[in-house]
Amino acid sequence: MAASRQVVLTFDGGSLGNPGQAYGSFRLSPGRGKNLPPTRLEFGYGTNNQAEYQALIAGLEAVLLWAVKGGHDPRSIRVELRGDSQLVLNQLSGEWKVKHPDLRRLHSRARSLIDQFGRVEFIHQPRAVTVRVLGH
Repeated sequence: MAASRQVVLTFDGGSLGNPGQAYGSFRLSPGRGKNLPPTRLEFGYGTNNQAEYQALIAGLEAVLLWAVKGGHDPRSIRVELRGDSQLVLNQLSGEWKVKHPDLRRLHSRARSLIDQFGRVEFIHQPRAVTVRVLGH
């Protein structure tokens, strides 16, 4: 297997109203000081937690695409997931249960993407760091 590569994925989501107009963003940092520009998304009507999951899923799909386009086996990629949503990070790491039915589908999709990578770390960071990284 090729040498392991590391990608940092910073994600954030929210909604105006909770529930309300849901939005999110993510940024890939594929190592060695390279930061791709943030990607901003709108998700329609939803909650803050749904938007957090949707932003993460979009980011994971972008990491997978980046790996494949670069000729890398996704199993050789180490992904650091960084965000300020304790709920999302703790549910995905298995520390917290997913109780809300609307989040189960999003959790399942995120897990199916996470499972394609060689190693994934879940890193909670302060909101101020997320805001600085994503530029909002």
